[in-house]
Amino acid sequence: MAEPQELSRRDLLKLAGAAGAMAAAGARVAEAQTPKRGGVFRLAGFDPPHFDPQQTPHWWTAITLSFTHNSLVKTKAGPGVSPGTLPIEGSLAESWSQPTDTTWVFKLRPGIRWHNKPPVNGRELTAADVKYSYERAMTVKGNPNRAWVDDIDRVEVLDRSTVRFTTKEPYAWFLDVCAQLLILAPEVGEKFGDFKRPEAVVGTGPWVLERYDPNVRLAYVRNPNFFLPGLPYADGVEITIDPDPASRFAGWLSGRYDFGPELGTVVRRIELDTAKRRNPNLQTVEFIWPVSTFAVVKLEEDPFKDVRVRRALAMASNSQEMAEANPFALGHAAVNPTVPAALREWSIPIDQLSAEGRRIYEHNPKEARALLAAAGYPNGFKMPVETTGSWSPDMLDLAQIMVRNWKNVGIDCDLKLKEGGAFLANLIGRKFEKAAITLRGGATSPDLYLAGGHLPGMPLNLAGVNDPKLTEMIKLQRRTFDVAKRRDIVYDIQRYLAEQVYYLYPSPSAKVVGAWEPYVKNYLPNIGNDYGGRMMAAWLDK
Repeated sequence: MAEPQELSRRDLLKLAGAAGAMAAAGARVAEAQTPKRGGVFRLAGFDPPHFDPQQTPHWWTAITLSFTHNSLVKTKAGPGVSPGTLPIEGSLAESWSQPTDTTWVFKLRPGIRWHNKPPVNGRELTAADVKYSYERAMTVKGNPNRAWVDDIDRVEVLDRSTVRFTTKEPYAWFLDVCAQLLILAPEVGEKFGDFKRPEAVVGTGPWVLERYDPNVRLAYVRNPNFFLPGLPYADGVEITIDPDPASRFAGWLSGRYDFGPELGTVVRRIELDTAKRRNPNLQTVEFIWPVSTFAVVKLEEDPFKDVRVRRALAMASNSQEMAEANPFALGHAAVNPTVPAALREWSIPIDQLSAEGRRIYEHNPKEARALLAAAGYPNGFKMPVETTGSWSPDMLDLAQIMVRNWKNVGIDCDLKLKEGGAFLANLIGRKFEKAAITLRGGATSPDLYLAGGHLPGMPLNLAGVNDPKLTEMIKLQRRTFDVAKRRDIVYDIQRYLAEQVYYLYPSPSAKVVGAWEPYVKNYLPNIGNDYGGRMMAAWLDK
């Protein structure tokens, strides 16, 4: 990996131009072709823990529901949208307005119908369904994404197709929330008590969940009553459950899948040459993704109360080693501040951090030992660290590099492996003993990395941050509609957080390679979990 800041900024600038050129070229080609109906999109994936989007932050719950459900607005998709950019367009809402700084009014498209499955049986979507979905997200116990809706004061039905939101104070990220929160059917919640079981997967989306065989596959069929005329083009989607990277790649090479076999329909760089030899016409695009391995410590516990210890952990970490060892990156990566580098409009360049903030990104074991000694730990200390190998062996490899780096400065870690579900429950419940190493990167709004991870009382405030100065800064950026001014505040927050080291982000985000077969048309990958939105207007030319 090149010098970290040089790599992150130059790579991102090159990426913007290259991806933009490819997107424009792809759009011209797509316009010249007539879409074809039929066929089934085939991809590799994981089992979701369940299907209730308001009870888990798990990416595969969001991904599986992206084929069946909709939100009020969505991120635009297709070859005209460069990976890493997130323009918003209407989805269930045909229009919206903001009469005041604290009110938003959405008008639903006419004639949208729920899937023709019990207990909803194809009835028309109404504003009351929107009200139900948001109020449930605001009040249901155990919603890990409560930061999305914490600033909503009330939701009102103005008429059958119009809903008004009133926020507690100005909330500049509200449209981003509306692009994330899926609309659920009240009858389903009333019948089952929650939305966890496959029978509860009843949405308004382009495909209908036909079958779920745990540990085997998810099968979807085309929704004949989808509200966008003519869409989707594909008659179905099939996700084969395969948690093993080698098996997924072998399946793709054998023609079993239409898209890159990893999260986000990407291919690991370590396997890219093999894939291109198998198929020289493979379609690919490079982009920085927001996924990275990071570490959480309990700030209320010794020795992590002392910022010098947290800084020592950061300076002991070797970002270059992790970027080179990451099979998705092989050294092609971008260093992450609090807002992932993939969100390039909002992620602060490392060279714009304060001098103290920049120091924590320098691999400096000598300085790390000095900081530990100054904090009263000249001989280091021991600590348990929880993680999981269930999600990815690559994540586990990076976790082992992290703890090895720490051991080099005298911090001896007892790495405890947990099953993925149990680990996630421990993490969100803050039941881990001292520290944990996990993944981040599912969110596409900068605010969720700030408010969700740092406001007191938020379920994803895993470290237990309670910093009044920081809380006020986060609330200020939420209240600021002027984009340039908000970006300045977000940059200031990231400068402050780099100095405080409430979380450790030593693992850079890979510049990944999105891949799809030549016969898949009108498709381009992007960051985020909206697979369904990106595949809805794609088609198979074979």
